[in-house]
Amino acid sequence: MKAKLTTKSLIGRLEAAGVQPTAQRIAVFQYVMCEGDHPTAEAVKAWMDEYFPKMSLATVYNTLRILVKAKLIREFKLPHTDKVVYDCNIKEHHHFLDEDTGKLIDLDSETIKLNPRLKRKYRITETHVLLRGTRRSE
Repeated sequence: MKAKLTTKSLIGRLEAAGVQPTAQRIAVFQYVMCEGDHPTAEAVKAWMDEYFPKMSLATVYNTLRILVKAKLIREFKLPHTDKVVYDCNIKEHHHFLDEDTGKLIDLDSETIKLNPRLKRKYRITETHVLLRGTRRSE
């Protein structure tokens, strides 16, 4: 279950990141942080149409871009889709794609050990691993 953040705490995070907390930005940020599960811009727009009518898709994209640039959310272009997904988890982590459900599940970066040996040729700024498969019944 996602955290339920107050409007005040969302505004505080926006302000701390240097982002002007307009009504549209607060609404988009709220959806990604509290409601959506790795949503696309189109999923954000669909939610906005229901709860915050009259917001254009361009405004949604621009707001998401601002939130990513401010490092409040992350964006991923994943190989299983042509769309970009947005993630409220800004800590270093990886993903598991459940091929049965299409659900994208966060994995702590400690669960996967990487040992890249590229240090002399490349400066690594981020790693991201996508595992695909099916989730086992517990």
